[in-house]
Amino acid sequence: MRKYTHILLGAALLVFALAPVLIHRAPYESTMGLVQKIFYFHLPGALMMLFIALFAGVMSGIFLFTKKPWADHYALAAAEQVVLFGAMTLVTGPLWARKAWGVWWEWDARLTSSLLLWMIFIAYLLLRRFGGPGSDKLGAGMALFALANVPFIYVSVNYWRTLHPKTTVVPNLVPPMAGPMWWAFAGFVLMSLVLFALRVQQEEQRARVEALYLAANEG
Repeated sequence: MRKYTHILLGAALLVFALAPVLIHRAPYESTMGLVQKIFYFHLPGALMMLFIALFAGVMSGIFLFTKKPWADHYALAAAEQVVLFGAMTLVTGPLWARKAWGVWWEWDARLTSSLLLWMIFIAYLLLRRFGGPGSDKLGAGMALFALANVPFIYVSVNYWRTLHPKTTVVPNLVPPMAGPMWWAFAGFVLMSLVLFALRVQQEEQRARVEALYLAANEG
């Protein structure tokens, strides 16, 4: 583990330690009460899923056009986090929805497209694990396809009737609610950077071992 990774990990732990206090002090939403506080985990998790999916798609595009191994390592590490934060989003969302909307799930534009994004990246990881030679390039194409879905997920609530509020809600949050939400988001960002650095380092070492193995067999 590199030195800067220790610093990021320490900062992330500090943020997560203070987050419950800030969330506890945040005011209750007038109609949903306590259950609304799932928002402080659900929304940051959803934002992380979208941002990291964008990053994975961009890195995959760079890999396809430049054949740089580091871009593929970055894309793979990011894809794993899309699945992680996507699972968090898809679990906390129904828990909140059941109380707020009276249903666990609704096949509206945002929910369906978010599930599609998550499933694409699960397929990406399965392909990379079991696809054999050429799976890196095919997986990069899948990540680019997923990239095109990200803007749709974000704007879908503005153009289709969904249970989700429009994108104008977050910028207009009152400070007592916005503060804890962005604090939690910062914690997820820091933890994401730690996991990303560790996973890229692991993938670089795997590539070196594989190259040495191939060189030994050729010799």
